[in-house]
Amino acid sequence: MLHLVQEYTHQLANENGVAYKVYAYGEPRADGIWEGWLEFKPSDITQPILRTNRETTQPNKAALEYWASGLEPLYLEGAFVRARSK
Repeated sequence: MLHLVQEYTHQLANENGVAYKVYAYGEPRADGIWEGWLEFKPSDITQPILRTNRETTQPNKAALEYWASGLEPLYLEGAFVRARSK
């Protein structure tokens, strides 16, 4: 089951000036390990939501929340580039 882990205040924009809000999501695998990724939701609803591949695996939800809480704007910017190149 999908869980919203963190909503970031840092927003990003693409080359056309469309703003994106950033969110960390995660879900448990069958073996109990949690996977986490980032999603970028555009202010322009005609644009697609962007998503990274798995960014991390953590032993439990608390560890995933800790990982998400430590992401700096520079990391989010790099993830945005990765999500846009998928």
